Parts: sequence; C-alpha cells; structure tokens
Amino acid sequence: MKKRPIGILQSPLAPFVALLLNLLLAFGLYIVARIEFLFENYNYFCAVLSPARLWRLFYGGYMFDRSAITYTNALYIVMMLFPLWLKETRLYHQLCKWVFVVVNSATLIINLSDSVYFPYTLRRTTTSVFSEFKNENNLGDVFWGELLEHWYLVLLAAGLIFLMWKLYVTPQTKASQYVSAKQRIAYGGLQLLLLAAITPLGVGACRGGLGSGIRPITISNANEYVERPTECALVLNTPFALIRTIGKSVFVVPEYFKTQEEAEKVFSPIHQFTFPFGSEKKNVVVLIVESFGREYIGALNEDLEGGHYKGYTPNVDKLIAQSATYRYSYCNGRKSIDGMPSVLCGIPMFIEPFVLSPQSMNTYTGMAGILDKEGYHTAFFHGANRGSMGFLAFAKKTGFKEYYGREDYASDPRFGGDADFDGHWGIWDEPFLQYYCAKMSEMKQPFMTAVFTVSSHTPYVIPDKYKKVYPEEGLIMHKCIRYTDMAIGKFFASARKQPWFKNTIFVLTSDHTNLSDHAQYQTDIGGFCSPIIIYDPSGEIEPGMRDGIAQQIDILPTVLSILGYDKPFLSFGCDLMTTPMEETYAVNYLNGIYQYVKYGYVLQFDGKQTKAIYALDDLLMKHNLKGKAKQQAQMEREVKAIIQQYMYRMVNDRLMPQPKEKILSVLSQNLRR
Repeated sequence: MKKRPIGILQSPLAPFVALLLNLLLAFGLYIVARIEFLFENYNYFCAVLSPARLWRLFYGGYMFDRSAITYTNALYIVMMLFPLWLKETRLYHQLCKWVFVVVNSATLIINLSDSVYFPYTLRRTTTSVFSEFKNENNLGDVFWGELLEHWYLVLLAAGLIFLMWKLYVTPQTKASQYVSAKQRIAYGGLQLLLLAAITPLGVGACRGGLGSGIRPITISNANEYVERPTECALVLNTPFALIRTIGKSVFVVPEYFKTQEEAEKVFSPIHQFTFPFGSEKKNVVVLIVESFGREYIGALNEDLEGGHYKGYTPNVDKLIAQSATYRYSYCNGRKSIDGMPSVLCGIPMFIEPFVLSPQSMNTYTGMAGILDKEGYHTAFFHGANRGSMGFLAFAKKTGFKEYYGREDYASDPRFGGDADFDGHWGIWDEPFLQYYCAKMSEMKQPFMTAVFTVSSHTPYVIPDKYKKVYPEEGLIMHKCIRYTDMAIGKFFASARKQPWFKNTIFVLTSDHTNLSDHAQYQTDIGGFCSPIIIYDPSGEIEPGMRDGIAQQIDILPTVLSILGYDKPFLSFGCDLMTTPMEETYAVNYLNGIYQYVKYGYVLQFDGKQTKAIYALDDLLMKHNLKGKAKQQAQMEREVKAIIQQYMYRMVNDRLMPQPKEKILSVLSQNLRR
C-alpha cells in the first residue's frame, strides 16, 4: 500500500502546533476587544492617538493579554498536551474545542462589556464589583437595557465567536489500529517533553517574565506603559484585572517615614477644634446626589464654551448663588460606595473601595455617630430597596439610628407608594425628596440626616409625565440631571416653609461624576470634579465662590467646625472654614496613581515616584512639569505622609482617635470667615 505523506496536523507534533495556532487566535480576540475598547471610549483616549504612543500602549497590552490568556486557558493547554495516546480521538478534540471556545467567548464578552462600564469608573473592573452589587435585585433589567443600547457589541461578540469556532484548528487523529505500541510510547514522551518545556513559559507569562527578580505583575504595572493613569484601562484587560484581585490584601503600610510620629508631623488625620460656635445646635442635612458631576452645573462652569455654557441645573444654580462653593472641588472616588465613606466619614478611596475591604470591619464612625453622642436625631434616606449597595449596613455602622428606604416610602399613606417606583433602582427623586422633607419635619431638633438620590443613574429614565418637559439632549443622562435638579428645587421650596429651615446647614455634593462631553472633564483629574456646596440660610456662612480646593472628605471636618464640635475625630480632609484656601488640598486614586492637588498643581504619584505634575489651569493636562515645579518635593512629602497614615491606620485599626494621640493643631477662631 502506498503511504501518504503525513501533514503537520497529523504528526506527533500536531496537538502542539494546533495549540499554538489556537492561542494566537485568542490573542487576536484580545486585540480586537482592545481596539473596540478604544473606539467605544474614544473621547477619553483621543490624546494618545499617535502611532508611537499607541504602539507602546498595545505592546503593554500584549504583556497583560498573554498573562490573562495563560491563566484562562491553562486547562485547555494541559488537555492538548496530556501525554497519552488514548486522548487522540475525534471526540476528545471536540471536547477541547468546546473548552477553548467557551472560555475565550466568556473573556471576550467580559472585555466588551467592560468597555461600556469604563466611563463610570475610569478603570477596568476588579473583583470588588461582586461585593458592590451583591445586594441588588434589579441588575437583570439594567443588563438588558444596556444590551439593547449597545446592540452592536452583541453582533460583534456573536461574529467573533463564530469566527473563533470556524478558525479553530483541530489536529487530525489516526485510528489506533494503525499505531504501534512503540509509536504510542514515543508520542507520550514527546507530549510530556513539550508540556514540561511549555510549563515554565506559561509561568513566566502569568508572572510577567522569568527573571528571578520579577514579581508577578499586577494591575498597577500598567503604569509602566502609560503617560496618564486613565490610559491604564487601555493597557489592561478585564479578565486579568479580575484574576489579579481575587483574595488580594488591599492595604500595605509603606515606609516613607521611619516612624508614624515622623509622618504625623507632616500630616495627621486627627482633628480637634477648640472654639465654640453658637449656643443653638444647628441641624445638618447632607444631599448626596447620584452622578451629579460639576460639569453639568452652569454656575460652576462660567468659563466653559467661551462663557456661553448654561448647564442643566437652573435650580442648583440659584442655590449656589446663596452658598459657599469652591473653584476646584472633587470627589474622592468613582463609585457610589466610595462616596459614602468620603462624604460622611472623611475616608477616601485608595486602591479599592474601603467598604469592600476587610478593614471595613475596623472601629470607626462618621458624622452621624459623632453627632448622635451630642444629642442629635440621626437618619439616613435612600430611595432604593433596603440593603441596596450595602448602604443600610454602612449607615448603621457609622451611627445613623434610623434608615428609610423604598419600603418605608411605600408604606407612608401620604405619598404615592410603589406607583412612584422607577422600575429599576428606587423611588423617583421628586417624590422621595418630598418624603425626606416631610420626615425631617417630624423629627426633634437638632437632627442630622443624609439622603442619597437614585434617578440620575443608568438606565437614565425619567417619569413619563416629564419626557416632553425634559427631552433627549446632549448626553443620554442630561435629561435625568434636569429632572433631578427640578426635584432638588422643589425640595428646597418645601424646606423653606419648615420651622427648622433657617437653623440648618445644607451640604450638597455628588457621590461621583459620570458621563462627560467636555474634554477638560475627561482628563485624569477632570473625572473627579464634583460640586461641594455649603448653604446656610441664616447667612452666618458668607456665600460666594472661594478660590480654593475642596473635596468630599472635607465635609465632615467642615460641618463639625461650623457646629463648634470640640472633641477629637478623624478625617483625611481639612476644615474649609478655617484652613487658608492656599492650604486646602484634594487627594484621590486612579489606576495605581495617587493624585494630589495643592499649591496650584496636580501631582501624580505611583507610590514610589512622581510620574507627572500639571498646573491646575492646564485643564487638558497637556504639559508635564515634572522636575520643573518648585512645589514638587513638598507635595511628594505630603502625599507620602497621607498614604502612610492611611495605610497604617487601616492595617492597625486606628480609625478612631487614641487617648494619648497628638491632636492636629487648628487655626484660631478669627480666621473662620
């Protein structure tokens, strides 16, 4: 019988060759997903679209892709090279094909989905997302809503999965009766040798290299390939970000200073005021408005669009005219669960959301817990279901004695009940803020309350009766901002009629920012621009724009200063009433980079060294002044002290003032206003 030539896919090397070709196919899927990520979020990356810079970003992406591909395809690799001839059957290789296609379809879908989620977080999704949304029961309808809106991604995923199935390479098998025992043994030895040879390469791919001094790469290593922290999301892929954050210790204490006492001389989060402020205790009302970024507010953007920008918040604009506001104001995180501890406890988000870390079990309190001990009635309001976002647990942990959610609203006969449910997250803002006002009027003064709104949130819908009043315009969420602004205006109209109104301090901020259509709000620091609005109807706090920096973690010390609270407490922010505006600051964390705003600059520090420094008036962050700004060394020293204090106190459960702890000195009362 004439022998036919044996092709490469019929030889003993066939499984190995097929494996390599199929892994190249997986790399192709990751590249296509990265290109889609770039185009889906073009406005955030348009500054990088030079060939040389894109090449570096995509090369960095290759480093993380090979790690993710090796992690996720480890079972497939072993299956293909398993050193037994018995596996060389059509059925077995069909099973291998299914494993490959299912695994890589899942990673493809994860990458494509995260391109849609990125504008809300400015980073790749990590495992914290599972804890963040574990209490939600409405994710199904949100998912389907996003699916319909981004139908083109569904088609792209389906097309790529079909191509993967068609292009998958299957090694050809020989009937066992034509293979001798000697050939089987030789085959097994070759497969074992190939598996042994590829194993260290796989380990190196997962770790990011084979050198003895190389530590396993983490998401922070993406900063090696970028010029802006936001670009890290383009370098990374979501499967890698998920894998590398499973069960990881979040907080590690650095050793920038030899002792904590030395760090404390530069920065201390412990405050104590020594002056009284008024004999009558003022009420405190904190409005945390969902996604209410500074960009949407006309009164805070008078220079935008050549001075012609009107914004979407006429009611808040009127409030600002009577309030203290700040030229540069920021949130301390990019998620709702970051906003809560920042606004109410003075604790910013570093690395991962504080409330999702093990350190959330530390002993700490917040504005409600502090004022509860001073005789305040405390209550937290959230229009969503009880337990949504973990806010009920957080409210109790930080000292709120009462909690009112969707169920409580529905049981109040004065209001519309579940007819006012938006069908997605909770009660529409307009009726829920009226409920909030009514409940406060039933409370004994003094009271401290906080409300978290829900309507200006994906899937960005408003009540039917307002769809002609607030039509689609600009970004998909602008109509929701207009609706929520109207609800805020009606809330203050009702509050002004209440006997407690003039004896109340109102603070309005957002939990985080959201979608943007202006370049200056799409930069690394622009993505953290939130309003800080302090309104005192009594007029004791002078209204006007202060030429300084403010952040969410300033709210706690500022309110306690206004109230004349004279006991020690912790906050990583400062009191905006007594601190000179040139000394105020802001700090936040983005993709492995700490951003420190002070002295007219934004310093970007990766934990070891300064990566960049920009002038605050360089709104598009185009000119890196690293090594040229005289304040750089001082800013580095200060941000190191903040980081070390934060990590030390997290790891050692020191989020409450200690009996003998040195108290941060404050300025005298005559510097108040």
